[in-house]
Amino acid sequence: MNSDIKRLGTGARMSEAVCYNGIVWLAGQVGNPGESVTEQTRTCLAEVDRILAEAGTDKTRILSTQIWLADMTDFAEMNAVWDSWVPQGHTPARATGEAKLAAPGYLVEVIVTAALK
Repeated sequence: MNSDIKRLGTGARMSEAVCYNGIVWLAGQVGNPGESVTEQTRTCLAEVDRILAEAGTDKTRILSTQIWLADMTDFAEMNAVWDSWVPQGHTPARATGEAKLAAPGYLVEVIVTAALK
């Protein structure tokens, strides 16, 4: 029985987040095609904030983050946004890599796992 699994923003293909056993897993968040890496990163992180709040937690409880960039030459630009957003003293384990993302206009994708409050 899966009654203790809570799904947020459930659609036909996926949920925005799944909560189970004190953990919340967020689907990958992307920006808007046509935006710069800076703007897309800001959009991704704003969505992370929104979904974490809906789940009942916040960015101080992020356990791990995966960040995918369409081009690793954008690493410093993405990090400038990340560094101003992530709460110091609460930085999660993190990995960043380069990948071909779901659509050509996507430059950044952020995937977060966090502890619930």
